[in-house]
Amino acid sequence: MSQVIGRFAPTPSGRMHLGNALSCLIAWLSARSQGGSVILRVEDLDPERSSWAYMRDIEAELHWLGLNWDAGGVDADGHQWCQSRRSEIYTEYFERLREMGLVYPCFCSRAQLHAASAPHRSDGRFIYQGTCRGLSEEEIAKKSKVRLPAWRLQVPDREVSFCDLHYGEYIENLSEECGDFIIRRADGVYAYQLAAALDDGLMGVTEVVRGSDLLSSSPRQIWLHELFGFAPPRYGHIPLLTAADGRRLSKRDGDLDIETLSRRYRPEEVVGMLGHACGLLEEYRPVTAEELIPLFDWGKIPKEDICLPDGFPERLV
Repeated sequence: MSQVIGRFAPTPSGRMHLGNALSCLIAWLSARSQGGSVILRVEDLDPERSSWAYMRDIEAELHWLGLNWDAGGVDADGHQWCQSRRSEIYTEYFERLREMGLVYPCFCSRAQLHAASAPHRSDGRFIYQGTCRGLSEEEIAKKSKVRLPAWRLQVPDREVSFCDLHYGEYIENLSEECGDFIIRRADGVYAYQLAAALDDGLMGVTEVVRGSDLLSSSPRQIWLHELFGFAPPRYGHIPLLTAADGRRLSKRDGDLDIETLSRRYRPEEVVGMLGHACGLLEEYRPVTAEELIPLFDWGKIPKEDICLPDGFPERLV
């Protein structure tokens, strides 16, 4: 069996919160429990939202939690692990898709895309119906004078399935449940789906562990792997961590970011709380990340979202 290569892939748009920390912890534990390695990729695609200063903060917070990595980071090897420095690579593969006849410009406005009459999945996700797919060269030229287009990838009427490490079999029909999706924005920034799939393939990632909110992204990325000739990684999705009042954590929750918590707690206390919350510890106790490695088991992690202890962060449990 080939070596497992896992990854952290934070977006440096703010301080790391506990939900990010839980995702990184489980990704790290899954790789380390199999004797694998971990890389740190910087997903700073959007220059308006991302900051290398934030990324250095995130790196420091990962080290504080006891989560190390074997390659990558914002200052490693000429920034080759930073997506903001990989645009030439994305352009090369974008052009390959154009040569395959799979890419087309889309001039639809946000209002048009999210109109009440537009088809949506049960989870509210919009399904693009190929409005701009059949535009003639003349129509494209005319519309280009009014607005710059985004670029969409035409998907086949095909089911893509995979066995998630945590949730089991997942199947999605790309045409019916996803629709043609954007791979480059109108401002020229490459979209997450293309960049993540390409980087996982080119960096040799064999295992992707991330939040369940990205579960539906996996069929699109698997299909991109196939188009480019990569072997898709194994995917494992974890439940989301929510505040005690049920709200989903975000980088706006300053009292729940790692930097703030580090002023109040030791890293072993935070790691122990996360380990207990996700089922790896039967009862709360301070532990190091290393001590959780032999306890890691996907079967212990709940399927439903994980709620932080009532009263947190004033008390751990």
